[in-house]
Amino acid sequence: MSRVPRTETLLVLACAAASAMLAASQFTNLFELTPPGGEAISAIEASDQHGYATLVLAVFSLLLLVIGITARGEAVAHVAAFAVAACGVVALLIFLVVDLPDANNIGTLDDSTESFIDAKAEPVAGFWLELAGSLALAVCGAALATAGPERLNLLERFRPKGQEGSERQAADG
Repeated sequence: MSRVPRTETLLVLACAAASAMLAASQFTNLFELTPPGGEAISAIEASDQHGYATLVLAVFSLLLLVIGITARGEAVAHVAAFAVAACGVVALLIFLVVDLPDANNIGTLDDSTESFIDAKAEPVAGFWLELAGSLALAVCGAALATAGPERLNLLERFRPKGQEGSERQAADG
């Protein structure tokens, strides 16, 4: 049994953590609408901004990560690693195009207690989780993809050498 390289293991764990952050950002508020000098009146959730797109990307990237780790062929592991990086890039684009322009915007809010008051969209936890998760997934996914396809399929390193040959002979026979 050979030893798994520490760098690839850390990259896989970082991609999994980034996917978890991206998924968690879907269930938290992105912005709190706050009038000048007051407390938050309401909040904007991620599903209000872009539906469940980031949750789908997070789940898909985790699935691709598992496929890449368990892949028997280097080509499958290579494609899975690039697809994980692509999920991170798409999530980052969603953040940059949809969410970032709304940060700290001031607009008119129709509240039930007062009519048409100005409120500022202040970023809160979900905003920062989405930024960190998408950025980490894009960077770590790209690093994992460029490490080489033979580096991603970590479970292949734990298979006994004789088992690979017997499986190939059984498939050929």
